[in-house]
Parts: sequence; structure tokens; C-alpha cells
Amino acid sequence: MTDSVPSGQEHPLPLRPELADEVPYGAPQLDVPVLLNVNENPYPPSDAVVATITRRVAEASRGLNRYPDREALGLRADLAEYLAVESGVRLAPEQVWAANGSNEIMVQVLQAFGGPGRTALSFAPTYSMYPEYARDTSTAWVAGRREDDFAIDPVEAAATIAEVRPSVVLLASPNNPTGTALPPETLDAVLAAVDTIDLGGGARPVVVVDEAYGEFRRVGVPSALELLDRHPNLAVSRTMSKAFGLAGARLGYLAASTALVDALRVVRLPYHLSAVTQATARAALEHSDELMAQVGSLRAERDATAAWLRAQRHEGRALDVAESDANFVLFGTFADRHAVWQGLLDCGVLVREVGPDGWMRVSIGTPQEMQAFRTALTEVADLDEEQQ
Repeated sequence: MTDSVPSGQEHPLPLRPELADEVPYGAPQLDVPVLLNVNENPYPPSDAVVATITRRVAEASRGLNRYPDREALGLRADLAEYLAVESGVRLAPEQVWAANGSNEIMVQVLQAFGGPGRTALSFAPTYSMYPEYARDTSTAWVAGRREDDFAIDPVEAAATIAEVRPSVVLLASPNNPTGTALPPETLDAVLAAVDTIDLGGGARPVVVVDEAYGEFRRVGVPSALELLDRHPNLAVSRTMSKAFGLAGARLGYLAASTALVDALRVVRLPYHLSAVTQATARAALEHSDELMAQVGSLRAERDATAAWLRAQRHEGRALDVAESDANFVLFGTFADRHAVWQGLLDCGVLVREVGPDGWMRVSIGTPQEMQAFRTALTEVADLDEEQQ
């Protein structure tokens, strides 16, 4: 007599082999008083923003029996106008593309320019979803290395590009989880390196600068948008999840040459951006001045948090704190970071175990939330403030 097979497993599913041992991506979603683990904007939309969204969504709802505007040109025009104000770079609506979060943008990029026999390249540590985008599009994945301060060495980056010959280069600036922004000379070196590579028929690799946290960059730190007119193989992605506080709306977008955007239009799913999402995003863009003023207060809180962390000592040595142009700070190092993470959680503060061994990342919350974080960390990690 043979052992019985558990119900539902008599006929295994034909899962792709590279997915066999994978688990879904996701940071812990726990119900605690202070949530500082997924880089959300801590401030909900104001009553004025909610009122505008409510009105615009109500208008869109009257036409929900019809498919949404497939090209979303109204939204793309609004995004182009916003970028002109935010970065000083004026683009045509046809140079902007929008999708369900920057996640979908990145998948579309790899659907269009990656695939079997092609390679995507980035430099680790960086956003943990990049290799998953590559896996899901059957694109080979290569991660070069960053320096000890999490910068990318321009000479080494150029050499890596020459060796790997990628079809797509993904560069987060500010980088997640480190907060590090790309200096202009590094991006210039990357763009110069890809321009020496002919992938066939004169095609050059596509470089995507992921500026999901771009609005939080410090004064004087440029946006890669300024280089678009000189590099037709460059794309810059953004999101409304962070600075606009619309993580729940799921709206990401990309700026590039019209030819690059048109390539993404080929692989997009039909009617991929709902009428409700489009209406919500356009309503929020009407309040961009108000929302960007809020970004300034988060920048100040980030800088204050980084300064406080740098003044702390743990087990006889000063904490390491990465330079950040984002709405989070990476800090460490701890011999047992999980114990510190658990201790913070026990105090009602949720941060993220991410990055190299010993490091942790805290998202910037309200002043009250950051005080709760400082109090809890001081207790859990037995911190001593350095004497000046």
C-alpha cells in the first residue's frame, strides 16, 4: 500500500523552474503604532486634496461603463507640466508614460528591452525588486558592486558595462535602501560607456534612472531629467507614491524619448491604467504646490534624524549613517540587527531589516513618530550620545 498524496497535489502545476522556490515579495505589514518600514509619506492627503479627488473620481465614475482613455494623454500632459516646474525640464506629453506604479513601468521596460538572451545590470546593494523584474521577464541579472560608502565608482561601472554588455542598466537615484544619489560624473560615465556598445543594428543599451525619491533630493542635486535631450536611450522613472503621498493610488511614470515611450506602448496591457487612477492622479497634481511644501518638512526631518544618529554610540563606537537624498536613512551597524529590530517592534516601532549585514533603514515619519523611534532605539540598542 502506497502513501496517499495530499489533496490538490496529485498533478503538480507546470511552474517555471526559476520560480519553484520563490516566495512573494513584501515587507512586513504589521499593526503597530509607528510604521517606519516602507518609505511611505506619513501625511495623508489634506481635506482639500481629498475633496478634489472625490470630485474628479465622481466625474470619472459616470463613465465607468466605458474603457478608460488608453493613452492617458491628459494625465501625461499634467505630469509633463509638473516635471517642468519641479525640475525645469520641459517635455512633450508623448515623452511621458504612466502605469500602475513604477513597478509596472520597470516590468514594461524589461519586457520591451530585456528578455531571453539579454541582460539587465545594476549595482548592489540596490532595490530588491530589480532582480525580480529581470526574473519575471526571463532577463539575465548581473549586479556590480558599490563602494563602502555605497557610491558607484565611475571607472569600475564603465568597465562592468563593457564586460557585461547589458541591454538595460537600472540605476536608482536616490538609491534604495542606501539613500545615495548619483553624482553627475557617475551618470556621465555610465552613459558614455553604453554609447560604445552596439547590441546589433546600432542599438545601444537603455539606461533607466529610477528617481522614485527624486523630490526628496537636497538642494543642488540635479535630476537625470536634465540629460534626456542628449541621450535618446536614457529614461527617468518617477512615482506619485512617495512625495505625493499616493501609495494607495498606484501611479508611476517615466520620461524619455518618444521612441522609447512608444516601445513601452507596444508591451503595455490594454487599458492598463483605470479611469479612477487617472482621475485621482490628475486631481492630486492640481495640488502639487501644497504637496511639495510638505516634502520640505520631510527633508528637514530626515536631516535631523541623520544628524541625531551620527551623534550616537553603540557598544563603544559611533553609528554609521549613509548620506541620504531620500525620505529614509540607512544606519548601523549592529552585531545582531534582528534583535534590535525586534526590540523596536516590541516598543511599537516598525523599521526595516534591509541592506548589508548589520544595517537597518528607518523611513521618515512625523516629528512625533521620529521621537518615538529615537526613544525606542536609545533603549533597545543602549545608545550613548557622543560628547562634543
